[in-house]
Amino acid sequence: MEIVRRVLEAWNRRDPDLGRRYLALDVEWKPASPAVLEGATYRGHEEVADAVAALWKTWDVFRFEEAEVRDLDDSVVWLGHVHVKGSASLVELDQEFGVHSVVRDRMIARAEAFLSWGEALAAAGLGDRV
Repeated sequence: MEIVRRVLEAWNRRDPDLGRRYLALDVEWKPASPAVLEGATYRGHEEVADAVAALWKTWDVFRFEEAEVRDLDDSVVWLGHVHVKGSASLVELDQEFGVHSVVRDRMIARAEAFLSWGEALAAAGLGDRV
């Protein structure tokens, strides 16, 4: 559970090197955002770093705020909100947000993000019970 929190804290600080320490070398990341990258899956540190850099260019602000974390032994569901502000448009959004992460050997092996808590819970096999 702490690994997921550390990665999101590193994200909020825009510190990719710190976040990378908690990702498996063969990590898979499927982001969800109001950006062009949605629907893609990125594999490995280099692809993830490139996708993160592209998101940070799109959004001046992209900050996670935690509401709840559920530890499911080999996976973690993080539930909270994301606050974004567009770099060019200056449009601001506050969005419910969830992440289902699979943990292997104390590293995040797979992370999939969702724009609703229900979807994140369903991905973890918990139905949509919030």
